[in-house]
Amino acid sequence: MPTDAVEDYLKAIYRIESRGGPPVSTSQIAEALDKTPATVTSMIETLSDRGLLSREKYKGVELTPAGEVAALEVVRRHRLIEAFLAEQLDYEATEVHDEADALEHHVSEEFTRRVERVLDYPAADPHGDPIPPADLSTPESTGTTLVAALEPGEHGTVIRVSDRDPDVLEFLVDAGITPGTTVEVVDVTSFGLVTVRTDDGAEHGLPEAVADRVYVRRGADSVGPTDEQEASDA
Repeated sequence: MPTDAVEDYLKAIYRIESRGGPPVSTSQIAEALDKTPATVTSMIETLSDRGLLSREKYKGVELTPAGEVAALEVVRRHRLIEAFLAEQLDYEATEVHDEADALEHHVSEEFTRRVERVLDYPAADPHGDPIPPADLSTPESTGTTLVAALEPGEHGTVIRVSDRDPDVLEFLVDAGITPGTTVEVVDVTSFGLVTVRTDDGAEHGLPEAVADRVYVRRGADSVGPTDEQEASDA
């Protein structure tokens, strides 16, 4: 059985590969797990010896088929636990990640299957990240980053938001930019500030680094009240 540390590394490498593809560098892993490069290098050697990683000198590492299956197992548990905490125990979306991190190493596959059944086989966690199915096939990535997907005047529906940075996630949740929200890009400045309008008509300025953590599907109904509606309401 993989140790907690091994699962943490595999999950981190899987998430980095999901965002940008392989290979994954030592520095990316070190940043994701807040480890020193020397510590990461040592673990990479261990994972490579176990057949969970392949590595190419000076380029980085990639999950092997066995490594991807092991990563998907822990990702599946993590995301189902997040969904259970949010739907059954009324946790906020900003609270579930750390709790799931603590629990994901200590639940059985039977527990995981029962959670999935109780939740009626959810497709995504509270942040919109896809939940790997029981056969551990790779789920399709969902949405395109807000910055890449929409030009000013265009609309989209938020599919998922990154939970990698708790402060960014809390900012987005407070702004009402969560999965299912319709957004319109109002303006993009030359220095990277992205102004969006949400369903309630509120406008929010997002630094590009924050907007890049929001994934959308292009096309949606109009956002906020039209001029005619505002005149009628008045």
